[in-house]
Amino acid sequence: MPNIKIFSGSSHQDLSQKIADRLGLELGKVVTKKFSNQETCVEIGESVRGEDVYIVQSGCGEINDNLMELLIMINACKIASACRVTAVIPCFPYARQDKKDKSRAPISAKLVANMLSVSGADHIITMDLHASQIQGFFDIPVDNLYAEPAVLKWIKENIPEWKTCTIVSPDAGGAKRVTSIADRLNVDFALIHKERKKANEVDRMVLVGDVKDRVAILVDDMADTCGTVCHAVDKLISAGAVKVYAILTHGIFSGPAISRINNACFEAVVVTNTIPQEEKMKHCPKIQVIDISMILAEAIRRTHNGESVSYLFSHVPL
Repeated sequence: MPNIKIFSGSSHQDLSQKIADRLGLELGKVVTKKFSNQETCVEIGESVRGEDVYIVQSGCGEINDNLMELLIMINACKIASACRVTAVIPCFPYARQDKKDKSRAPISAKLVANMLSVSGADHIITMDLHASQIQGFFDIPVDNLYAEPAVLKWIKENIPEWKTCTIVSPDAGGAKRVTSIADRLNVDFALIHKERKKANEVDRMVLVGDVKDRVAILVDDMADTCGTVCHAVDKLISAGAVKVYAILTHGIFSGPAISRINNACFEAVVVTNTIPQEEKMKHCPKIQVIDISMILAEAIRRTHNGESVSYLFSHVPL
């Protein structure tokens, strides 16, 4: 493919390399370092004049540093006369701060959207946004890809009893995602209603639906401290579920998450590699990873060639 350059930020080099390999390209030369006062320094090591540039940077690890690095890389390419700059952000940072749910709360996702636009991004490719309406925070095109086709493929290949399973949403917010998967698999779904007293702490849970003597598959878009999914698995086991799998797009796993998963009754906790998981897998044998690099690579290829991306909403590229 002519006139295309892919650069990797420092948040997830492995995923960037897989995307480049899939497209048969070399990653562009870029040096990111910090000055002694912790300012981020970026040096783009090759010409991008007139090129279609893609910068891969996920919102994980040192989120604020990685976000700043992405903004500086976009700006560096833009003022070096790149034709178009696309930010490929598999896990969108600050996506949970998407509404003003109490007085004086910031809408940080909108702020991040403004920062990306002002830095010079012409297009955003992301995956499983926490709230789809974040696309409306941008005045530039946003492609919100779904991990759902890859999840369906994993369920059919790895869970022998999938035809009689129940897909469960650990909260009301994920009901739409879960019903979509349940419809595609033609199986039942259930919902867990939770009441929170304060952020990151769940007070009580009520299961709506039947999981007795069935395999239950918990599906959510992200797991951070894993309080919700670990409460949910206890609720499902006490309601008679035989096995419980958890499938999560973004496995953030901060704080006590890993020890909670190790102590919970999961058969497996399946996440995608939008966030690097190598370290977490060493400490938790239950974590399994679905590779989504081919979905992102195909989205980049189709965007570059001016083709439709909607095929990827329902199919995994071969």
